[in-house]
Amino acid sequence: MAKKTHVEDINRGIYDIVNPENHKYKADKGLTPEIIKEISREKNEPEWMLEYRLQSLEIFHAKPMPKWGADLEDLDIENIVHYVRPNTDMKSSWEEVPEEIKRTFDRLGIPEAEKKSLAGVGAQYDSEVVYHSMREDLKAQGVIYTDMETAVKEHEGIVKQYFMKLITNRDHKFSALHGAVWSGGSFVYVPEGVHVDIPLQSYFRLNAKGAGQFEHTMIIVEKGASLHFIEGCSAPKYSVQNLHAGAVELYVKEDAKLRYSTIENWSRNMYNLNTKRSMVEKNGKIEWVSGSFGSKVSMLYPMSILKGEGAASEFTGITFAAKGQYLDTGTKVVHAAPNTTSIVNSKSISKDGGHAFYRGLLRVTPNAVNVKSTVNCESLMLDNRSKSDTLPIIEIGNNQVDIGHEAKIGRISDETIFYLMSRGISEAEAKAMIVRGFVEPITKELPLEYAVELNNLISLELEGTIG
Repeated sequence: MAKKTHVEDINRGIYDIVNPENHKYKADKGLTPEIIKEISREKNEPEWMLEYRLQSLEIFHAKPMPKWGADLEDLDIENIVHYVRPNTDMKSSWEEVPEEIKRTFDRLGIPEAEKKSLAGVGAQYDSEVVYHSMREDLKAQGVIYTDMETAVKEHEGIVKQYFMKLITNRDHKFSALHGAVWSGGSFVYVPEGVHVDIPLQSYFRLNAKGAGQFEHTMIIVEKGASLHFIEGCSAPKYSVQNLHAGAVELYVKEDAKLRYSTIENWSRNMYNLNTKRSMVEKNGKIEWVSGSFGSKVSMLYPMSILKGEGAASEFTGITFAAKGQYLDTGTKVVHAAPNTTSIVNSKSISKDGGHAFYRGLLRVTPNAVNVKSTVNCESLMLDNRSKSDTLPIIEIGNNQVDIGHEAKIGRISDETIFYLMSRGISEAEAKAMIVRGFVEPITKELPLEYAVELNNLISLELEGTIG
């Protein structure tokens, strides 16, 4: 029997519409070498990938569950289905995608966004990518944008060089799990000097009940190139556990720039245990824009390793925790070279007894002189039942640094609410105005249609529930 999960959730409209399950292949529950071999056979993978999967499985069984952060005691990994192949192959024409899957992505606005403002789109449904397209002019410049399954076969040399080198299967229990059962995800390669001036986007939809999604995203931006990559995620709610343990590896070479934006909008039966990491070389720059909504539990800390002199990182994040949610999020920055810079702007909101926990690490190595870093964490509680914590860890290995840190935790101001209500604004709208103002620095960093989605998610969270 799959473990039942009590789901405290709002009506999330289009995000909660469930399709009947129609899969070509579905692995048995649990984690055994036989299941891993079956997954690899289904994918027709090279031998080295199967060996990596089996090694990762051994490490997974040997590693303990994390004892810090969110409570994972109720997560029953043996009851999760780790691979569900939808009943379709990947298509390059939207019209060829099966109707029920197409309707799902239509509702989420993916094709419309592609027509208006995207250079390429990938859409993953359960464990595999079902649709992929990219502008012809980018292909002509040597840009590669495809799913990881295709990349393993058609670009094996590049994949083998970079795959799970930034995030290894020995990092923690869930990186080992990912190494064993990963499936789907995006592969992007931008050649030297090429500027992708319109964003690429991948969207991950988990439909299967009691299943996991373990997509692997790998992006390599070569010297002097630039890219904006957007990732969206959602799943309908069920009364059994679902698990998301993806991995994102970002390689930003000399003088290159990558902006990686994501809005994670899982339902509240989801354990979201994702790992994201970037390596930035000389004078390169990584920008993270992160929105964390939904999920029963999240543990997510995008990491920037500033390896080359003059490398830079900027993180802008928003987390919204409501009833029944424990969202443990933040970021990690390692200054491993001189004259590197980082900026962290993190905001969290909690309501109805939700718990938002900011956990950050800023590390400066002994050789990383002339580092400049600013960390700013702000938390807003909408009632007296909610919780908010910040745990910023700063480790400095030399004295030639310029580091500033500021943290604020507070409740929504009764005086401000009273003032707005005295001007004829309802209490609910007054609170919504304050929340929108609080998150405005995040929304302005997103392209217009994603800023609209972020505001819609905030409105969903606020409807009839604050006070």
